[in-house]
Amino acid sequence: MEDLLNNITLRQIDESNFLDCFALELAAGQEKFVSSPIRSLAQAYVYRNQCTPFGVLAGERMVGYVMVIYDFDEQTYNIWHLMIDRRFQGRGYGKRALDEALRYIRARPFGASGTVLLTCSPENEIALRLYRRAGFTETGRSDGDEIEWSLQL
Repeated sequence: MEDLLNNITLRQIDESNFLDCFALELAAGQEKFVSSPIRSLAQAYVYRNQCTPFGVLAGERMVGYVMVIYDFDEQTYNIWHLMIDRRFQGRGYGKRALDEALRYIRARPFGASGTVLLTCSPENEIALRLYRRAGFTETGRSDGDEIEWSLQL
């Protein structure tokens, strides 16, 4: 597992791997925190001029999904729908996926920005711990039941 953990990459979702993405599963009860990859990919299609959907790969195996979107109005990057398949949770893949998403954002593929935003349910303690450890802080804004978090690059 250690070798795979050190070999986490993001690969853009396309015709060669979207079925692998569709096969990713949330653990019981997590559907209230994150959308399924099928719904996420529908959103990625709608926002295709400002977002990139990625499979999280451990070696060549897809273990998760994350989408990065750029808000042209606010000039901020947003991390949407970070999820790790239920069979691979608790192994550090989420942290590595977040690191890789932030590496991608630092390249500023859609435009200049020093801010990364995301939202998270206050009940999702595991995700909140991950985001806090990465340096995200609350902005004071919310989106429905989710609290907005920000990281300055």
